[in-house]
Amino acid sequence: MLMRTDPFRELDRLAQQLMGPGTWSRPSAMAMDAYREGDEYVVAFDLPGVTADAIDIDVERNMLTVKAERRPVAKSDDVQMELSERPLGVFSRQIVLADTLDTEHIQADYDAGVLTLRIPIAERAKPRKISIGVGSDGRKEISG
Repeated sequence: MLMRTDPFRELDRLAQQLMGPGTWSRPSAMAMDAYREGDEYVVAFDLPGVTADAIDIDVERNMLTVKAERRPVAKSDDVQMELSERPLGVFSRQIVLADTLDTEHIQADYDAGVLTLRIPIAERAKPRKISIGVGSDGRKEISG
């Protein structure tokens, strides 16, 4: 999986602020990092302020979908908001996973606002040595 830098990220952030919070039908994007560490592929998503029960992770064939919802903090009636810059609403990210990844054994951990997924490299994708068998006279007989 190759990742490209996005020169329009700041423009997207500004557009998100103007368009309002994400909804389930039109979620906002979430920031992520992806890298290989040994025999695992690691994907980390920034989800500060999201509770673990508000995160949904699905894998269908080779499509990984992560959705999360940051809900507003309950406020009493006498609170007057002066400034609100932290985005609320639904966030989502979809990633096409390579066939060389073992999607049956994905591990998910959530700590300090970071969701980390560890996806093992499939055994069939790991390099291996092939031994060469040598017969006694080097010829094989085919009977049929």
